[in-house]
Amino acid sequence: MNTIRQKKPNWIKVKLPMGVKYNELQKLVVSHKLNTICQSASCPNIAECWGKGVATFMILGNICTRSCKFCGVKTGKPEKVDWREPKKVAESIKILKVKHVVLTSVNRDDLKDMGSSIWIETIKEIRYFNPYVTIETLIPDFKGEKKIIDKIIDVKPEVISHNLETVPRLTRMIRVQAKYHRSLEVLQYIKYKNHHIRTKTGIMLGLGETKEEVIKTMEDVKISNVDIFTIGQYLQPSLKHYPVRFFVHPKQFQEFRDIGLKMGFKYVESGPLVRSSYHAEKHVK
Repeated sequence: MNTIRQKKPNWIKVKLPMGVKYNELQKLVVSHKLNTICQSASCPNIAECWGKGVATFMILGNICTRSCKFCGVKTGKPEKVDWREPKKVAESIKILKVKHVVLTSVNRDDLKDMGSSIWIETIKEIRYFNPYVTIETLIPDFKGEKKIIDKIIDVKPEVISHNLETVPRLTRMIRVQAKYHRSLEVLQYIKYKNHHIRTKTGIMLGLGETKEEVIKTMEDVKISNVDIFTIGQYLQPSLKHYPVRFFVHPKQFQEFRDIGLKMGFKYVESGPLVRSSYHAEKHVK
């Protein structure tokens, strides 16, 4: 594997984290011992989102049981489940006066219910402390277990998201323990069970995919009745991770956005710094 990072083009610019809201959220995360995917995955939009008081909380710890080659989250043996976490997340959201929250988690294949109990309890606690907040859940595939996915559907988050991350040809290489068609089936099942819930997925570019493969993936997603599609540039978290094969020009991202909208997606977020939760608050409208 290539261990030399490609130089980033000038259109990939990241703002330094700053601002009152950013500082407030950072203090809360530290004091409550919470995890955010914003930090764990080194999201380039952390300054913009935290500056607006918007964050994606990562529950069930910060160590994942899977070893995806694109992801900056640690892999290994997770710690014990913290049953105080749901309330701590809910209280933090209330303090920050967040109107829309995104929840995600590491994969917990080590647990019998794959962490779904904490998922449900966190959503319930958020609703209890914040009755007017809207919720997006960015879920793992839960190995395609419908009984577990039903639990998420039953608590009715406004948006349920699950990312494909890449095109079919690269899935086994990039998402080692995941399956492309299983992820599509999860998304399709959610919409089948409750058509009122908005479904969402996203992919990264620059992993070696072709334009034709991206369009075919978008078509697969649309056939699965997904409402929202996100496309962003893959950025290598460290030299140990899968290398960036190329950087995609903003004009190409705009072209994919136009193609997606013509296909009939309700929203298409497409740009070099777009991540799955970018502008998430807009996707519930």
